[in-house]
Amino acid sequence: MADYPAPPVSGSLVTGSEIARIAGVTRAAVSNWRRRYEDFPAPAGGGVNSPLFDLAAVQAWLDKQRKGQDVSLEVQLWQALRAAYGDAMIGGLVDVARLFAGVEGESPEALPTDAVQLARQLGGSGSPGDVVRALTERFTDSVRRAGSDQVTSPRIVHAVRHFAAEVAADATLFDPACGIGTLLLAVGPELGPTRCGQEADGRSARFAQLRADLTGRTSVDIRTGDSLRDDHWPDLKADLVVCDPPVGATDWGREDLLLDPRWELGTPSRAEGELAWLQHAYAHTAPGGRVLMVMPASVAYRKAGRRIRSELVRRGILTDIIALPPGSAASHALPVHLWHLRRPQSPDDAVARVRMVDLTANDPDGSLEPGPDQTADVPLIELLDDAVDLTPGRHIEESHRDYATEYRALRRELAEQVRLLADLLPTLMGGVGHSALEGPSVSVADLARAGLVEYGDPEPVSVSDQLDTDYLQGFLRNAANNRRSTSASGTYRFDGKGARIPQMDIAEQRRYGAAFRALQEFEERARQVAELSKQASALARDGLGNGALAPGD
Repeated sequence: MADYPAPPVSGSLVTGSEIARIAGVTRAAVSNWRRRYEDFPAPAGGGVNSPLFDLAAVQAWLDKQRKGQDVSLEVQLWQALRAAYGDAMIGGLVDVARLFAGVEGESPEALPTDAVQLARQLGGSGSPGDVVRALTERFTDSVRRAGSDQVTSPRIVHAVRHFAAEVAADATLFDPACGIGTLLLAVGPELGPTRCGQEADGRSARFAQLRADLTGRTSVDIRTGDSLRDDHWPDLKADLVVCDPPVGATDWGREDLLLDPRWELGTPSRAEGELAWLQHAYAHTAPGGRVLMVMPASVAYRKAGRRIRSELVRRGILTDIIALPPGSAASHALPVHLWHLRRPQSPDDAVARVRMVDLTANDPDGSLEPGPDQTADVPLIELLDDAVDLTPGRHIEESHRDYATEYRALRRELAEQVRLLADLLPTLMGGVGHSALEGPSVSVADLARAGLVEYGDPEPVSVSDQLDTDYLQGFLRNAANNRRSTSASGTYRFDGKGARIPQMDIAEQRRYGAAFRALQEFEERARQVAELSKQASALARDGLGNGALAPGD
């Protein structure tokens, strides 16, 4: 993606959304201004899909058009941080939070003087926690618009909160890949639960802890480190584990962790890092505790994860899989799943069915309550086939299938096709007792040279009214020519050099051609009958097995 040239002079840069906030209008209005007004400031940075504009130029244009309004201190602080930190905005957020928390010492980045003044003004006129919340929302919005998975999207946060349902005030919550604390701090009541987290990126972990401290959450402990390679919570057993893990990472430490006791469902392959995170989360779940894990849709069916999926199902650990609407994730429009696990308190406590929910037809900002046709409670035995495909849509469609109606329709269609099949078989009588090719014949190669035949795909066709195409192709398919045209592996491939057909007048050719054409139609109909028979048998067995069908009188 091409980038716009850097601005000729240094200054704060703003996005279209930030211009909308400054002007007190919608983002659509800003887009409209860009199209309608030739003097609207050109992009001064960013990318084609996420341009940035020089703040001073935008303010001058807004003043000129009388569309501007006073820029809030919050916006000014955000612009000062963007100008100073650029793409490393986490560092700016950490430094502002450290300033509010009164943390002394060196910061990862130098907080500019104007940002310090603006932050102190904001903090003096309100709550430092509210300032940090506002900056976090701006950061989340900017990351979402950039199409990054750096922060869990608000839609996924909303979905996790919804499906986590009620969380006890004395619960222990854990997120082993907590980032800036988005999920960990969002789920459950704001005050009460003990929240534990770990994050590989030190700045994100630091900001998550500062966010919690500045917003009055006292029972929060965020530690820095790679959860899979260096678990800082080896003895933790949580009531609820939430996680939006790294996606598509193959370097998650498999070679060093082959004998790790966390892999109680099986050692994940290098390509199945998400299933390593899932088992890590499950290892930190107390008896009766739950896991809500954000997963790419492909984890539900990839061949490499079949064994682990089968163990999840067989042990009664997996309780729900919810396919969220496309657009729920920040960086792509592909659907993502929520996997809901529960650690049984005893062998008798395991589930017997998995609830499948398919919301992929819903608006990503709409209701998360599924309709009757969007759910299915699937018995474990029905999931334990060769593929162990846990895609909700597949099982919901199967559960709402009208076996009786479908079987009656297939049976009627099969009876009709069988009736037609018998009528297609041509009436034949005894012949002369020797092959027609033993008499006068001509090679297809000679017919082609004479301009009577063209080589088609896959067989030659007549281009003359003295040669019948059905007659031609029928004799090319007889035993003698088939032997010439069939390879040692049994593959038929027309051999134009050796194939021959008998010499007959056009009337006799048409008689033979009609018989050959009827045989061709008979063979095609027979294939349809065979396929319908296969479908009817499979449907009948499935229906009798799952109770959708019963033997007739």
